[in-house]
Amino acid sequence: MTSPISEAPPPADSRRARLHQIIFEADTFAGRAFDVGLIALIVVSIVAVSVETLRDLSPRTQSVMVVLEWALTAIFTLEYILRLVAVRKPLRYATSFFGVVDLLAILPSWLGLFIPGAQALLVVRVLRLLRIFRILKLARFLSEAERLTHALRASMRKIAVFLLTVATIVVIVGSIMFVVEGPENGFTSLPVSMYWAVVTLTTVGYGDIAPRTPLGQTLASLVMILGYGIIAVPTGIVTSELTAGRFQHGVSTQSCPSCSAGGHDLDAKYCRVCGTML
Repeated sequence: MTSPISEAPPPADSRRARLHQIIFEADTFAGRAFDVGLIALIVVSIVAVSVETLRDLSPRTQSVMVVLEWALTAIFTLEYILRLVAVRKPLRYATSFFGVVDLLAILPSWLGLFIPGAQALLVVRVLRLLRIFRILKLARFLSEAERLTHALRASMRKIAVFLLTVATIVVIVGSIMFVVEGPENGFTSLPVSMYWAVVTLTTVGYGDIAPRTPLGQTLASLVMILGYGIIAVPTGIVTSELTAGRFQHGVSTQSCPSCSAGGHDLDAKYCRVCGTML
């Protein structure tokens, strides 16, 4: 005979921990299955959004797209609610990057119900295009995403100095070209000249504005050559951080049950953000 104790439901914390393990972690079969299913739904959603932008869709196809969109919206809404339930601090998750992305993935469809009138059709269309943010949800499934995020954060100051240097070069070169070429050659103002400097320095070269004097063309050649070197700088900065020793140990798939932060060391016992025991 089964004892009353064995028939008692598991405590709420136990159920929340199990739900958190399935939704936020990928080291179990259920967690991996959840991730794979969610990835498939995101891909289907992006394809549906793309198909909706095609012209001359048949009424039947349009109806299928509407049903599919609301089915996906319902699933992603349920997923968002479950994520809030699974963490101990829902507000912290809701205001995090992925929390905002999850909200943007479902918000446009629901807002469409409350914006009536033919005048608002364009607004609704723009809001519905925001569903493309669902593709950002894929980032949480990349095993190296946290490592790349760490590298970018560690490189932030170096990149900021680099961008400041580039901005200084753009202002100086733009000013010189404005003086050398002048309005008669298309450099009608300092902002226009700086726009040319940005386009040339990044080796894009639209060709809508081009120097015509020998001195201007010589300066443009130097800026183009300088541009190739500048493009390589941020790549080298981030690469050096990626190959740094502190990132070679790898990260686990475990997520904090309190704030849902990831990217913890394989042997970490506490959350690197809020200090909660993992």
